Amino acid sequence: MSSEKRAPLDRARVADTALRLLNEVGLDGLTLRAIARELDVKAPALYWHFKDKQALLDEMATEMYRRMVAGAVLDPADTWRERLLKTQRGLRAALLGYRDGAKVFSGSRFTGTEHARELEANLRVLTDAGLSLAQAVGAGRAVHAYTLGFVTEEQGVRPLPGERREGYDIEERARRMAGFPLAAEAGKLLFDDYDRQFEEGLALVVAGIGARYGIS
Repeated sequence: MSSEKRAPLDRARVADTALRLLNEVGLDGLTLRAIARELDVKAPALYWHFKDKQALLDEMATEMYRRMVAGAVLDPADTWRERLLKTQRGLRAALLGYRDGAKVFSGSRFTGTEHARELEANLRVLTDAGLSLAQAVGAGRAVHAYTLGFVTEEQGVRPLPGERREGYDIEERARRMAGFPLAAEAGKLLFDDYDRQFEEGLALVVAGIGARYGIS
């Protein structure tokens, strides 16, 4: 018999394994059975830690967040615009690190309170800039929803950096839509250069927040 001691099965180990497996099989292929097989345990063993797949997704999203903010230092001198831009750029980068990362993160509930420190600091920057708490929450919700939606669409075309899903050939799309010249030309703007797309859209949302709430 091997004398090697197996690491104890706990929530952290299951979530870490699930995140690694996610990049291989995607969200649809991420089953409790597949995770159990990767851990070399029986599937029922996972139910001691997670009652169902959504509970596991909640823990995965929480772990993604922990990794995203680990070592991050918030600058209290940030303007409200700088803070919104920084947080959403960081969120996008974190989500892009996992196949279907945006789908996992979207709608999940954090299992701890680690996010409270950053949330408090972000709300403080926004309210110190003159927003009410309700307006600050609205601003944060708007940019967060934008980023999740953008990355969901981005990963529908590019599941991981360097990959491109079949059916998104821009030149072929243009040929098929030749009778609609503006729509055909738009393909270059819709399905390529996602960094530029993201920054332009984020700038629009942030400018809208400033105009809506009358702050500069």
